[in-house]
Amino acid sequence: MRIRVIGRALTGIAVAVLGAGCAQLPVAPPAAAGRTDVLWLERVSFGVDSSSLAELHRRGRAGFLEAQLTASDALPGPIAQLAATPADSAAAELLASVAAEYRRINALPDGADKEQARRALNDAGNKLAYEAARRDVLRAIYSPAQLREQMVWFWLNHFSVFEYKANLRWLIADYEEHAIRPHVFGRFRDLVMATLTHPAMLQYLDNAQNAAGHLNENYARELMELHTLGVDGGYTQQDVQELARILTGVGVAGPAPPSLRPEWRSLYQRSGAFEFNPARHDFGDKVLLGHRIAGRGFAEVREAVDILAHERACARFVTRKLAVYFIGDAPPPAVLARAEQRFRDTDGDIAAVLRTLLLAPELEAALGAKFKDTMHYVVSAVRLAYDGRPIANAHPIVNWLNGLNEPLYGRQTPDGYPLAEGGWASSGQMVRRFEIARAIGAGNAGLFEPEDGSSATSSGFPRLSTPLYFEAVEPRLSPRTRAALERASSQQEWNTFLLASPEFNYR
Repeated sequence: MRIRVIGRALTGIAVAVLGAGCAQLPVAPPAAAGRTDVLWLERVSFGVDSSSLAELHRRGRAGFLEAQLTASDALPGPIAQLAATPADSAAAELLASVAAEYRRINALPDGADKEQARRALNDAGNKLAYEAARRDVLRAIYSPAQLREQMVWFWLNHFSVFEYKANLRWLIADYEEHAIRPHVFGRFRDLVMATLTHPAMLQYLDNAQNAAGHLNENYARELMELHTLGVDGGYTQQDVQELARILTGVGVAGPAPPSLRPEWRSLYQRSGAFEFNPARHDFGDKVLLGHRIAGRGFAEVREAVDILAHERACARFVTRKLAVYFIGDAPPPAVLARAEQRFRDTDGDIAAVLRTLLLAPELEAALGAKFKDTMHYVVSAVRLAYDGRPIANAHPIVNWLNGLNEPLYGRQTPDGYPLAEGGWASSGQMVRRFEIARAIGAGNAGLFEPEDGSSATSSGFPRLSTPLYFEAVEPRLSPRTRAALERASSQQEWNTFLLASPEFNYR
């Protein structure tokens, strides 16, 4: 149904803007790849380009997948420079400097100088958040480690934080670099621990305020409902309260370690901006999901995460979400059962689960039927249009994601963005996609105008009727889409119709 709706919309746009002429397109060479191989590549990557297609030809699906699971995420030189991570971006240093600046500003007398200082600090935080988003989208477009980049997006969405709460703008780059990226193919338990001990998560879900005698249950609830077990994971409100007690004292480090009783000093932990403060911890025994946990400090947290990660509900919840992302909105029960069992047999090995899903016959049957969310649509359009050519300005891409209601680090609620078609296929969303298709297809959309305001590289509009198009896209176009393309009056309109087509909106 959605394909027909998008197809009718595409035809309507064609009728509305076409002139009398017809674009002269080159004759198609013979296809070198099967339709299903290209669509499989669309699932494993953020969209096909010449480099990834050549690698698939060389290795085959299984070999390509294994290479992706170990691929370096090194970027091309110009892109690596644009996406560089500042050496001084450690979370602890950032938080300390920001806190010191807030204290300085608050001590100023009311007036223009104070307001200007506040704006300057706010602008600095916004700049740092934009740089994090820029790095993320450039990696998604250009990294040869395409599966890694998809999993970075997936886990950032699963363990979602909102950049506009508290001081999170200053922390999201560090959160992605240190809590998410190193663990995307590892054991799920380690990923949970990495997010649990990062100040971005602890501030976002309020555990920094969770202390003995002053329980804050917010993070404990979301840790079970959204991160590990799912809403139907079999836990109770009592389990939420017990987990909140276990998490007391887990928070964000201050400028200096606290003054502690002698018997607590050996239990104190501090790593970067993370802190476990035993003076804020409830040392009573707890019972979580039927397991008795002796009160002894941060070791309780590790035991609790171990319990959660080994619950069958965790295997079921996490693998189903992965299956929805990679296979379809309603994954077949058989592949869900195999993925869940693989998770349990390998102690939550994410790479092992991905092998099960990405080489499954159920995935083969679903190729071409998964609607692209905003991130996939925008990134795949740029990958196809410019096919590895380095851009100079990521602002338009970040703005497109914002305009399509999927800004990076911008989900206000902790449930993350939806993974199913219903979240992204509204008429308003489709109109905005058509506008982006036109922006890319009819010109460079500002992508080659350097962010520093220096002279732009001459580019003009992309020419999408390339060998890559004829091999990877043209064979799967419907007669309706082919007819619309044939009626294009210029290469720019042809590009626009292709990027707005039903086939391009699905993978």
